[in-house]
Amino acid sequence: MLAAAVDGLLDAGLTELSDGEVVEVMRGVEQSLRRTEAVSHRLVVETVERSVPASLGYTSPKKLLIEALRISGADASARVTAARELGVWHTLAGDPMPPVLPETAAAQSDGDIGADHVRAIAKVMRKIPHAVDNDAVADAEAVLATLARSATPEDVEQAGHRLLAYLNPDGSLGDDRDRKRRRGISIGRQDTELMSRISGELDPVARAMLDPILAKWARPGMNNPDDPDSPAGDGENPAIDRDVLAAAAARDTRTAAQRNHDAFSAVFRTLLESGVLGPHRGLPTTVIVTMTLEQLEKATGGLATTATGGLLPIEDALALAEKAHPVLALFDHAGRPLHLGRRRRLASADQRLALIAADGGCTRPGCSAPASLCAVHHVTDWHKGGRTDIEGLALVCDACHAQVNDGPAGWATRSAPAHSTHAGRTEWIPPPRIDPTRRPRINHRNHPGELIEHARASRSAPVTHSPPTGAGDPAVPGWAGRAADPRRAADSGGGG
Repeated sequence: MLAAAVDGLLDAGLTELSDGEVVEVMRGVEQSLRRTEAVSHRLVVETVERSVPASLGYTSPKKLLIEALRISGADASARVTAARELGVWHTLAGDPMPPVLPETAAAQSDGDIGADHVRAIAKVMRKIPHAVDNDAVADAEAVLATLARSATPEDVEQAGHRLLAYLNPDGSLGDDRDRKRRRGISIGRQDTELMSRISGELDPVARAMLDPILAKWARPGMNNPDDPDSPAGDGENPAIDRDVLAAAAARDTRTAAQRNHDAFSAVFRTLLESGVLGPHRGLPTTVIVTMTLEQLEKATGGLATTATGGLLPIEDALALAEKAHPVLALFDHAGRPLHLGRRRRLASADQRLALIAADGGCTRPGCSAPASLCAVHHVTDWHKGGRTDIEGLALVCDACHAQVNDGPAGWATRSAPAHSTHAGRTEWIPPPRIDPTRRPRINHRNHPGELIEHARASRSAPVTHSPPTGAGDPAVPGWAGRAADPRRAADSGGGG
């Protein structure tokens, strides 16, 4: 019925409506969309209480939403959080429990508030100290929900600041539980300029330890990447010439924030070079940078990749790798590493390096886990006769690795056959519950160039095609004759 109603709205003419009627229709559509969000909460609650994610082999409701709805991880997290705060959950006996934010849930069910209103209210509620009694907390939520029915999300957030000041006028109600709840550091994705935004809050202990580090490493003149004569490391090191430091400080035009950033970078490099972090998944804990031989020879242009899924300009990658140990890995025209075998069950460090360059991260479709969070997986199980040869190995994160099994909800893996579009790549075969046809799928997330190629080919093709999901698509235009994969890579371990 909902789909039919949407079809009718898409087909309906709007030119005959008056200006006022257009606005009224916009209001009606918005109200309906807000109410469907409440329906979405019910569906999330239902899937969790039925243990649907676990029955389908997913480790969390978020993973299920990403796979089933093809939404972003951030969107999936927001939906699960909203369902947890606004949904009606049930006890083990089946009795319904009121939502965490009951007045907010009612306002959304009525279609009076949207997701932005909900986020503004929840943001304020999370900042109320534990010491505030439950009745005051309930009153605060009711006040904000009532305001949200007639105000914008920005108005709600602004009113929330006043409300917090009223509930805790002298700031004395916060305690250690509040600080533990609020602590955290978030690192955003790299943007179009490859910069990453950091935000968060430090608890008093972390701040107390950070301050003396910045006092020494972020002082003017120290660790300045733009000044080749700037001293590196600890500003109190007796080996540093005081006159050199003073001259570097006089030349230093960085802001305090820039000096803090450069100090963090210097501390990270020193920590990695110290070796105190030990090995990680069979390799030293260090920066692993992958670039093609052509990029290495030109020493400019393009981007290198890291085992953690990051991107580096070639110039920066080479600077980082000045003291590195280079490893040359050769790949065939399909982008797969040439034979590198082993008789033991566990892959060698060299095989892992080759897989980092070839796979880039977890090979399960839809997973974005970088290589640093992956284990080496036998495409054909070791106990079933699989060999520890490079052409039979793949990177898989721990969560996805647990989904490869012979149970009814288990996935299977295999190498794409030689005649297929992505020969040698790891294909994942879903269980019948997810896809009754069990069509093999391939992860393109760590190879965005493939999707770009397909999009370009689709634009010039007379018929629109969906992106290839597996090796069983030999007829997809623009793919059969694609250029040889440039990933003939040199892996460089920077910082150590």
